[in-house]
This record gives sequence, C-alpha cells and structure tokens, in this order.
Amino acid sequence: MTQQVPSTEPELTGVRNFRDVGGLPTVDGRRVRHGVLFRSGHLAHATEQDAAFLSSLGLHTIFDFRNAADQKLEGPDVELAGVRNINLPLTDPADGAEFWKMVRDGDLDQLRAFLDDGKAANRMIVSYRTIIKERTAEHSQVLRALAEDSVPALMHCAAGKDRAGLSIAVTLLALGVEREAIVADYLESNAKHRRYKVHRNGSSPDTYSPEVMELLSPLFDARAEYLAAAIETVEETWGGVDVYLERGLGITPAVRERLRARLLD
Repeated sequence: MTQQVPSTEPELTGVRNFRDVGGLPTVDGRRVRHGVLFRSGHLAHATEQDAAFLSSLGLHTIFDFRNAADQKLEGPDVELAGVRNINLPLTDPADGAEFWKMVRDGDLDQLRAFLDDGKAANRMIVSYRTIIKERTAEHSQVLRALAEDSVPALMHCAAGKDRAGLSIAVTLLALGVEREAIVADYLESNAKHRRYKVHRNGSSPDTYSPEVMELLSPLFDARAEYLAAAIETVEETWGGVDVYLERGLGITPAVRERLRARLLD
C-alpha cells in the first residue's frame, strides 16, 4: 500500500486545490522532494495573505496552462516578485468555447442534451487523450525547464485538476513515481475544500438544482478513468512511458536524470 508523507497544508482563501507534490514514492525507492513541485488552481483571486504564502515558497517558475478565454474569465495571475510566469495553454480558446458558455448559461434541457447518458464523461476522456497526443511540445518544454533551472515550480490551470493534473502526471511518470501514487495525488482534487466552484448564470430554480449539478459533475470531478485514458493513450501511441518521453517529448535519458536529481530525494 502506498504511504504518503503527511504535509502541513495551508488553507488558502482565494486559491483552490493547492498542494505540495512532495513525498510521493518512486518505483526505485526514492521520493519526490518536498518544496520543489506544487500544484493548484488559478492564482487570479489570491488574497494578500495567499500571495505572501506563495512568495514564501521561493518559487522560481509558475506554469499557467490556461488559455486566453480562461484568463479573460478569471483574470491574470497575481504577480509575485521575482517569479517567472510561463503561460503554456494546453487547450485552444476556440475549442469548446460555446460548450463552456452552455455550461454557464444553458437551461436544463440544453444541459441534458449535451451532458446526459455519459456524454460529459466521454468529453473529458477525449480531452485528456487529445492533450496527451497533441501537446507534446508543451509537456516537453515543462520537463526541460524543470530539469534545467525552474524549481521550485508551481503548475496550475483553472481548477488545477485537468491540464495541471496531466502535466503533474507526466512529470511524475518521468520521475518514475509509482502509478498508484500518481492516481492518488490526482484524485486529491476531489476533496471538498479543493474543488473548483461551479459558476452558473441565472436565477431560476434550475440554475443549481440537484439534477443540474449531477449533470455537471463529470466535468468537475477528478475521475480515475480520465487519467487512465491519458496513460492508455501513451501506451497505445508510443508503446510505453519511456518511448513517449524519449520520442514523443524528446526527453533524453540525460535530461531525465537531471530532472530526477532536481526533484527527488
């Protein structure tokens, strides 16, 4: 059974889903170092106290995987002195823009038409598979940056669940972290205090009705089947993690060793 090192996790006011990825075990008996790799939701609503805490981490780089539509909706990240911000959108603003507008504004009939009967979960699975197959340049850039000079680093998207979740998972795969531990860390995004707050427009009784929230839940859940689909895509497309890293992402064994030296105890 995988044992994780307990951490003293802060309760941030305006930042959801923050955590240190340190303590996760590798297959060869090492652990991810504490204080070098963090993940969260967006930082646009960080309070002064949140920003002070984030500044105390000694961050070198923040990777923001949101697209322009996300940033327009939520706002830019809070600025932290001396920290490099790298924006690497892992989804195109045009992809699903109308869909997410429907999520915010649609009535019950629209939501049923687009999300019922497994359609919402299938949309998530397709998205995870697409990001793995099509965003190899971005994932390569992240791993190379971490191997060179970019730690401590924080990775985030909007909710800190999907795009950041995949980038963290790719990083952990490169480090040789146990699969069970990768999945367990991913599923931590389901904790009540971590979850992205669903925003819907309207004042009708259906706006946040139990049926509406049930229809939306696959979009805002972290589900093991989503991450499994991403890892299956690695296996199906490249034949395994090692080939994916070397041929898909261009991460040589030497770069991978530098990455492990920076991030593992």
